[in-house]
Amino acid sequence: MRNILKKTKKFLKKFGPGIITGASDDDPSGIVTYSQTGAMFGLHLLWLSPISCIFAIAIQEMCGRIGLVSGKGLTGIMKESYPKWISYPAISLLFIANTINIGADLGAMAAVAQMVLGLPFIFWILFMTALTLILEIFMDYKNYSKFLMLLTLSLFAYFFTAFTVRQDWGAVLQHTLIPTFYPSREFTLNVVAFLGTTISPYLFFWQADEEVEKEIVEHKIKGIGIGKPRIFVKDIQDMKIDTIVGMFFTTVTAFMIVLTTAGTLHLSGITTINSASEAAQALRPLVGDFAYWLFALGIIGTGLLGVPVLAGSSSYAISEFFGWETGLGKKLKEAHGFYGVITIATLIGLTINFVGIDPMRALYYSAAINGLMAPPLMLLILFIGNNKKVMGSHTNRRLGNVVGGIATLVMFGIGVVFLKDLFGF
Repeated sequence: MRNILKKTKKFLKKFGPGIITGASDDDPSGIVTYSQTGAMFGLHLLWLSPISCIFAIAIQEMCGRIGLVSGKGLTGIMKESYPKWISYPAISLLFIANTINIGADLGAMAAVAQMVLGLPFIFWILFMTALTLILEIFMDYKNYSKFLMLLTLSLFAYFFTAFTVRQDWGAVLQHTLIPTFYPSREFTLNVVAFLGTTISPYLFFWQADEEVEKEIVEHKIKGIGIGKPRIFVKDIQDMKIDTIVGMFFTTVTAFMIVLTTAGTLHLSGITTINSASEAAQALRPLVGDFAYWLFALGIIGTGLLGVPVLAGSSSYAISEFFGWETGLGKKLKEAHGFYGVITIATLIGLTINFVGIDPMRALYYSAAINGLMAPPLMLLILFIGNNKKVMGSHTNRRLGNVVGGIATLVMFGIGVVFLKDLFGF
């Protein structure tokens, strides 16, 4: 028994940045996007989950390997190896998209808390904002990363709810394996939102930097961009396992949410979801109180996981670019700028809920921005991953380049179609 526990503990040590990155991808705004997909198109877009899973694994593995090998985040490498005109728009768009996403997530968490626990919306949104800031700024990084890992368990709520719904499993298999296309603006918007919320730029920056944070904890380097770590094949293999499990977990969760809403809301004629809380409330008469509570409370758990990742990825990008002390492993007094960006991004996100912006529109705008800005960054990641000056002997393998290249082309293509439909050219 002791040997089994020892082996289990050793195996679990492989996990960290990849699992947290993957799970944070299913934040409340992602839940709304996946719920909207199932409500509007039923089972017909289930094929997006396996495709986005393959694409996400390829890109996130590159990001993780870049951070692991270089000891720097993406911004640090861009700053050293590429012109500033590449870094400026990338960081600016990342901050804008992340801040809108933070606002949508905080609003969803507060609305759900009000719905299931009572008390006014303003109390809950201020409470959620304060809680995420306190945990991210003042909690020791080792304990904070364990806390984030624990929150990933909230995603199992959507596995349980999916299996409380009766399904035509033959149709589920068919639509998972065979793509269905619709010549409509709603279809294009939904695909861009789905891919944009699954393959998001903030995940690229976050995972690269979190791999470096892990190296700092393991005393391989002193800080982000300070020294180059000594990397072994086993380190790369562990990172790959971590990333594959994390991205598989997040896309299967997305699949389950689409499955749940397709088998309930779509069949009941509910095709539009305006918020995460509305998705939960609409499920209540269809699947019962147990599934409703699971779905609703899962939104709070994923929000507590997603908001710090969104704010943290913005701060990593900006702080590295300006050469500030960077990292969640630093104390507040050591990294005023880094934690200042986290605070500003979170507070601006908070104000979005009080200026009359429709939450669903904010969600789709942020997802669309993510979908449009991801391809240029994916192309840059491909270049960095093949740069021997940065990666040494750990450059991309052929399969990674092929899958990453196809993912980039698909994202570029759907982005062009989306802009064409949007502006009518």
